Amino acid sequence: MHVLQIYKDVPPVLGGIEHHLRDLCMGLAARGHTLTVLVTSLDGRTYVERPLPNLTILRAGRALHVASTPLSPAMLALARVVRPDVVHLHFPYPPGDLAALLVPNRPPLVVTYHSDIVRQRLTRLLYRPLMAHTLRRAARIIATSPDYIRSSAVLRAIEQKCVVVPLGVDARRFAPGFHTATGHTDEPTFKRHEFHEVAPIRDNSWPYLSNLRFGEQDGSVTLFVGRLRYYKGLHVLIAALPHIPGVFWIAGTGPERERLESQAAALGVAARVRFLGDVPDESLPALYRAADVFVLPAHLRAEAFGIAQLEAMASGLPCVSTALGTGTSFANQHGETGLVVPPNDPHALAAALNTLLADPTLRQRYGEAARQRVLQHFTTDRMVDGIEAVYQSVTR
Repeated sequence: MHVLQIYKDVPPVLGGIEHHLRDLCMGLAARGHTLTVLVTSLDGRTYVERPLPNLTILRAGRALHVASTPLSPAMLALARVVRPDVVHLHFPYPPGDLAALLVPNRPPLVVTYHSDIVRQRLTRLLYRPLMAHTLRRAARIIATSPDYIRSSAVLRAIEQKCVVVPLGVDARRFAPGFHTATGHTDEPTFKRHEFHEVAPIRDNSWPYLSNLRFGEQDGSVTLFVGRLRYYKGLHVLIAALPHIPGVFWIAGTGPERERLESQAAALGVAARVRFLGDVPDESLPALYRAADVFVLPAHLRAEAFGIAQLEAMASGLPCVSTALGTGTSFANQHGETGLVVPPNDPHALAAALNTLLADPTLRQRYGEAARQRVLQHFTTDRMVDGIEAVYQSVTR
């Protein structure tokens, strides 16, 4: 089967949807499908990449970038020359709707509805007619959690078209006992903080921390991984830090970093917070294994799932996340794999983190349950199985 995937970016651009798209395409290609990925480039050039014989990435030259949306006339031109069996659009990306319309012969359209449009009110208003047309035309709409269908007014109205296929991660790569040097997994032992990658991180000799010094060398480590965007709720986490012990690693870059650094300084917690920047993908498993707790403090439903939280769970980390009516608390089950608190509540966030940081036995129990939940519901293979089944259903 030949599948055309449409979105704005793909790695090396970092982001949850970008990583999902990469993993999906690699999984489908490994099963013998032909994949064409239509995205924008990071400059005005249009070019083609072929990482695999059956995987082609068309990077359309970017003309403008408006409201987090890259615009590319070249993308529309390229859409006219692809002849797929299925078009898979990753929503929301309004120019992608236009590209999907231009694909010849009207192949079945599958839409993964990653998130509502939350903050961009003008974009949402202008886009509404095109969005309605796209969703009417779609043969299937994939939601990444049942919670999102229930909480999204858009999806509730078309629930009969929706099918749930949760996101997935490579559970083997993030196994607590996975040795990156050998590729060997010691799954049955499940003992954290004893593998060769962990020690240099905890004692600050890891390259990403080599020039940093913590005020509490032997304290607990709370970790966040993700883009530093407005909806991630990191300002709520910083507000909670005066009431939480230990050090805090924030991995990722984004437009909120300067504001967060200023907030940490104003609250007197800057010495305990380290902004690590973008950590290379190959180093992420070791980073998760070096932490004690993972936190996802998002306060707006633009955080639709949280792939980083899945990676943390697969690594055996207990999680603290927020109840947004999205996939964040569908993945992290309150009282089973971690704790779920109300959004935008620094006191509740501090109380939950303090509960886990003070109780190693509870962290161990939640961490083991978190990994088992990923193995049962959120692996890459399960995700590819589900999406492959959707393709087959719309092409019969």
